[in-house]
Amino acid sequence: MSKGRVLLGVIAAPHGVRGLVRIKSFTGDPMAVGAYGPLSDETGKKEYRVEALSAARGTVLARIEGIADRTAAEALRGLRLYVERGALPEAGEREWYEADLIGLPAIGRDGRDWGKVIAFHDFGAGPVMEVSGGVMLPFTDEAVPEIDIEGGKVVVDPPAGLLVEGETKEA
Repeated sequence: MSKGRVLLGVIAAPHGVRGLVRIKSFTGDPMAVGAYGPLSDETGKKEYRVEALSAARGTVLARIEGIADRTAAEALRGLRLYVERGALPEAGEREWYEADLIGLPAIGRDGRDWGKVIAFHDFGAGPVMEVSGGVMLPFTDEAVPEIDIEGGKVVVDPPAGLLVEGETKEA
């Protein structure tokens, strides 16, 4: 398990005039965005207590302690909300937190070094794992057949034709 913080959500927009906000939640259960204790900003210096009220249309309607009007809620737009990794439950078998995979080397089944895992994205067609050098791999069991957090690596088997023949990855 890695140390540090995990991104749980992003404040998308204010809602109404009483300081409520809509949060894009990255938790398995969107309503759990505030269930792990106080959240913090990217610096880790400012804390926010979040109370999830309802979920609709891919966002969570929430109240943030100390935010009582639309102007204050608008000022939080785009705020990324983090929690300490230790506050989260242990991942189950064949489960992991993306934050635990960031920084691990991506090694091909053939031993090729594909770089390091730098991010995860979902553009609507399913999750994608970004590897240094701009390589994007579908985050599926076929393309990423093995994840070995204890061993410190992610084994990848990129689909045929991912890179143009002769093209090499950048480190």
